[in-house]
Amino acid sequence: MSDDVQALEHNAEGDLPAAIVKRPDGIFFARDASARSCLSAVSQVFLSSSYFASLDYAVLIKVLYNCGPDLPAAQAEQALIRFASSIEPFHPSRRTLYKAVKLINGEAEYFFEPVFFEVPDQPSQAARLNFDEFVSDMWVKGVRFGIDAPAVRDVISHSRVARIVVARRLAAAAGSDATFEEVSQDIHRSDAPREKKDGKLDLQAFQNRFPQVKANVRLLRKVPRTMGARGYELSGIALEPPVSRDFELSDMAGEGTVIENSREGEFLVSAVEGFLSIDAASKRLSIGPKIVSREGVSARTTGNLQLTGEYEEFGDVQEQRLVDGGNITIHGDVFGNISSRGGTITLSRNLMGGTALNVDGDILVRGVASGAVLQTRKGEVHLTRAESCIISGTRVVIEEASNCEILAEEVVIKVAEGCAIGARKIEIQSAGPRKQHEMLLYTLVPDLSKFNKKIMELMPRVQQTAHEAKLRRNEIEALSGQTEVRTYLTLATRVRKRELVLTPEQEPMFHKMAAAVGPSLRAISKLSLLLKASETQHEAAQEEVNQIERQKLAIMRGSRCMVQTLTGDVLLRTMSFAPDGNPLYDRPAKDLKAKVRTTTPGMSVIYAGSAGPLEWSPKLEEIDGQH
Repeated sequence: MSDDVQALEHNAEGDLPAAIVKRPDGIFFARDASARSCLSAVSQVFLSSSYFASLDYAVLIKVLYNCGPDLPAAQAEQALIRFASSIEPFHPSRRTLYKAVKLINGEAEYFFEPVFFEVPDQPSQAARLNFDEFVSDMWVKGVRFGIDAPAVRDVISHSRVARIVVARRLAAAAGSDATFEEVSQDIHRSDAPREKKDGKLDLQAFQNRFPQVKANVRLLRKVPRTMGARGYELSGIALEPPVSRDFELSDMAGEGTVIENSREGEFLVSAVEGFLSIDAASKRLSIGPKIVSREGVSARTTGNLQLTGEYEEFGDVQEQRLVDGGNITIHGDVFGNISSRGGTITLSRNLMGGTALNVDGDILVRGVASGAVLQTRKGEVHLTRAESCIISGTRVVIEEASNCEILAEEVVIKVAEGCAIGARKIEIQSAGPRKQHEMLLYTLVPDLSKFNKKIMELMPRVQQTAHEAKLRRNEIEALSGQTEVRTYLTLATRVRKRELVLTPEQEPMFHKMAAAVGPSLRAISKLSLLLKASETQHEAAQEEVNQIERQKLAIMRGSRCMVQTLTGDVLLRTMSFAPDGNPLYDRPAKDLKAKVRTTTPGMSVIYAGSAGPLEWSPKLEEIDGQH
């Protein structure tokens, strides 16, 4: 027997990894061994030029990758899992019988043909392939998963000539996302909320009526998600499935609903009797007084509406009609007037010549606003396009604005043409005139006169306390400068520090000196107390002044104007406002338009021209100079 053959047999019979157990009745996996350790052990055997004889490939794949059918019942509870009869050496002469495998798009293709032993100076001898050797050879060549054992065994056993796919990648199997289904008998399925691809609820799926439910009725049942199954490349690398999306049914439980858990599942249940509605933003299902209408607001249908709760309309609001409520959503065009006491006014389409007024909340128009008035006392106004509109609010954000009058705390616009805009903070990407309309900008700067007046009132006290402290300091210096006092203080300091030790003869003289300067020392002590009091009063008065100065600086930092591109002449002025007064934008639309289109005394021209970019923020000394 050659040395190479002896080495192979030694490797096959050598020490095995702990995950593999060799017994006279076969080769086993230890059940308590992890899949990773079993995989490492199998790889070690294959890479040491050995193979598993009488290999049960299905059991091998189940243990290594947890793929395929369950283990046989006979092995399900045993401490060892049998998967082969023995470990045999894979001789080089046998390995040459196996050709290269072709890997394409997750498939391994192999051409089976007659094989022969090549012996020098002798005729070739016919040979046969062996499935167990084939598995070992494929492992070394990188195919470690997905071999089609029945197909390969069939070709080898019948010695057929064929090109077949011997192994395939296992794609990861996606699970299913959690969803919900209607279970209520009081609402039709066509009335139920429908989930879009983006996960939002589509309220437009309701029928043309107002769904109403009784109390203690199951409305929705959660269908739990199912997790996907892991896949594997031919190399054995795991392919993780996408994580199925989940949601909490409690996130959909709005006012008037509760969550019920039972053996039948998790349900959303009505807690009160009322109208069924769903908030498009939060996806919360609620039961209450809110009414969802689809017929529009007109003289023929509803007339003017005075609502105590929320309102959602899928039709149009005609001219001269009024919708008064809170949290108003209109999906059609608005030609009339929308008034909200709070929440959000959401207009999915256009606002044409009407008004949208909100006392405490935002205004959102997804379509076009033309010839309209949009005002909120406390909130934001978001517009896609605005033409010839009067707009005010805490913050105004517009994609395109032309010929508009705008007054707000902050204004952010992409393109502005022919507008008059006033705000503390202005950010515009492109600005310029439009036909006969100028492009006017006003940076709101605070009126600091009240702060300056307060500082002027405090300054006499600051100066007086500083003067008193100086007088006390001068008096102390005069007394301390007397020869007797200075000599005594120097001598007393040395004695106290034990730098000088008085003799019995010197002590009476020292006490006599102390008695002589006693009145001066007492005067210095009293003056020191007065000095300390004066300095404390001065520091307190100065801190009040400093605090006001800091307040001035903090207020000033909120004003700025920035325009990236100028498409024509632009005029920038300052506009004064009272920091502690009502917001400058909180005024009727007619007055607001006049405010930004009319020049008044006190407005300073900061910039006039067409060369950009334009960036300006006020300096404290400039504003102080104006007041």
